[in-house]
Amino acid sequence: MLDNNKVLFKEKIGYALGDGAANIAWRGVAAFLFIFYTDVFGLHPATVGVLMLVSRFSDGISDVLMGVIGDRTKSKYGKFRPWILWTAIPLGISLSLLFSSPDLSPTGKIIYAYITYISFTLIYTANNIPYGALMAVMTGDDKERTSIGSFRMVGAFGGGMLVQGALLFLVAFYGNVNPEVKVDKLDVEKFRVEVSAPKDVLNANIKTEHGIAMFTWDAPKTNANTPTKGKSFTMEANKVYAFIVEGEQNIEASSFSIIDQKRGYSNAMYVMSFFLILFMLITFYTTKERVQPPKNQKTNLKQDLKDLITNKPWLILLSIGLLFNVYNSIKQGIVVVYFTHFLNNQLLAASYMVGLMLASIAGAMITASLGKRLGKRRLFIYALLFSGGVNTLLFFCGPQDITLIFTIGILSEFGAAILPTLFFVMLGDAADYSEFKNGRRATGLVYSAGSFATKFGGGIAGAIIGLVLAAFHYNGQDAVAIKHSIPGIVMLMSWVPSVISVLAAGIMCFYPLTQTKLDEITLELNTRRLSEH
Repeated sequence: MLDNNKVLFKEKIGYALGDGAANIAWRGVAAFLFIFYTDVFGLHPATVGVLMLVSRFSDGISDVLMGVIGDRTKSKYGKFRPWILWTAIPLGISLSLLFSSPDLSPTGKIIYAYITYISFTLIYTANNIPYGALMAVMTGDDKERTSIGSFRMVGAFGGGMLVQGALLFLVAFYGNVNPEVKVDKLDVEKFRVEVSAPKDVLNANIKTEHGIAMFTWDAPKTNANTPTKGKSFTMEANKVYAFIVEGEQNIEASSFSIIDQKRGYSNAMYVMSFFLILFMLITFYTTKERVQPPKNQKTNLKQDLKDLITNKPWLILLSIGLLFNVYNSIKQGIVVVYFTHFLNNQLLAASYMVGLMLASIAGAMITASLGKRLGKRRLFIYALLFSGGVNTLLFFCGPQDITLIFTIGILSEFGAAILPTLFFVMLGDAADYSEFKNGRRATGLVYSAGSFATKFGGGIAGAIIGLVLAAFHYNGQDAVAIKHSIPGIVMLMSWVPSVISVLAAGIMCFYPLTQTKLDEITLELNTRRLSEH
């Protein structure tokens, strides 16, 4: 094997941490931004859906532009590594701003959301396209690249597990209001509870310690008095709010917590942003670029773009990447809404998402061996059909079917984890194919498909979630509206994403790079590179 094919174990770990950092940002946004915008920041779900879609229209241009810039970057650190260094801190800052809640007018909130969201996606582009392209130039061997891809996805799902497992608990910790609570026992499992806080809290959420008891307003001022496991409301300083709480025994003042979700989300994201920056810096300092473009290759953007749009594997991967990211993003984006309003237990969503991340790590780790046995194309199709088929079963689950919901979600996620693991490896194969066919290599440009598919797929998913919930008149701050929107929430959690997975599987049947063809390409490119030295 050539020297430029050898990648050390510690380098694979360092590279994996980079996607851990990226997924702190991306999965944090995918899982929590929608409910933050609607339930905490107070935006209408349709407004959020349109925001997420419109903000992605620039991604195609910005992603291709970043790929071009990456390919033409020249520094002592290489072409792609320096961008990881340059964008680490800006990405952390933009993530923190995304989950901040300045006191603005309704129009001001929309403007702020657009500015911070677009800024985040642009900085993410400048970071993630070079990061993805880096894998293709760490080694010239497609099988070694599959190994790196598995490490990468373990890191990605580890970062996702960190943010999805810890964020809600950090929100509870940093948002704790320390209220005054008075409890009067009415029956064995029935209590009248009065609460007040020393300062205004614009988005307070009250629950019991175990999260089992049901709350109703003692003196409802609106018709929104459906019993729920906790209540969200605006508190005025020193004003008393009264509830009837039923379903738990031995409740006392210390059993209750009131969370200021605005403060909680902001401080929690500051912590996550710190880890994001740290992981990105480790990636920069532990990785190395080995594969260079052919020595006689001259800069020619027109030719690079021509090679790209005539690269059949890349075109198919672009479509597939878009669809499976819509699939995964709907699944991720509706989880907290589903657990908050259908199961009435938001913190249980954290345990669910940790379970999904563990399943994802298992799926990523087994991808390399399954890929060798089945081939990447066949494995991709099987994973799409398995994950989507299992996910459909959530439609038949009720709020009481917690164990079944966890089981179905974990099985579906095991299959879904194979998709991004293979996708980013296959982009490297598409870059090899272009060099094999045209004698030119534009790795960054090829990998722009990965970032575009991830971001625009997420935007389409956000639009679908927003528009479906708006069609069911969802309002995260209105209990009656929430109750009427439950069928839409269940649809989004179950069969809506599954339909998209079937469509993606059909398109994947046309992908032309079999393992036999890849072996031929790898052998030919290694021979060419040897002759250049």
